[in-house]
Amino acid sequence: MSGTPTLCLWYERNAEEAATFYAATFPDTHVGTVQRAPGDYPDGQKGDALTVEFSVMGLPCVGLNGGPHFKHSEAFSFIVPTDSQEETDRYWNAIVGNGGQESQCGWCKDKWGISWQITPRALTDGMKDPDPDARGRVFMAMMGMRKIDIAAIDTARKGA
Repeated sequence: MSGTPTLCLWYERNAEEAATFYAATFPDTHVGTVQRAPGDYPDGQKGDALTVEFSVMGLPCVGLNGGPHFKHSEAFSFIVPTDSQEETDRYWNAIVGNGGQESQCGWCKDKWGISWQITPRALTDGMKDPDPDARGRVFMAMMGMRKIDIAAIDTARKGA
């Protein structure tokens, strides 16, 4: 097989705006080539972005401005591992504060409908704890959260 697998994300018409936001928000993220319409077409005008090549945390993507025909769902999400509450808060607040919406258990959705799991390593580690009681406490604590609170996850894991 030649080439690198690339994720194609369908946007109504603002893939370039989304890619620019991701590049400003996440490390190892950049906007590449933008293919623009060479002339007017039924759903747009000459110069409109048709596709946008970008990466999200090193993952190659193409944003396709395909119109309103297909919507994103939670069936696909980016998982963003974090090392601290500050990092968790920064990503969560960037997405939600830019027209996105909160969900549960560390999930949020950006204003373009893409789902993100802002997942502290403390949560991942707690869900892998060899003690099944600790795993259960971590799970139950997570179930009551929107944005993950690392201190609460650590407290649940310890059984305190």
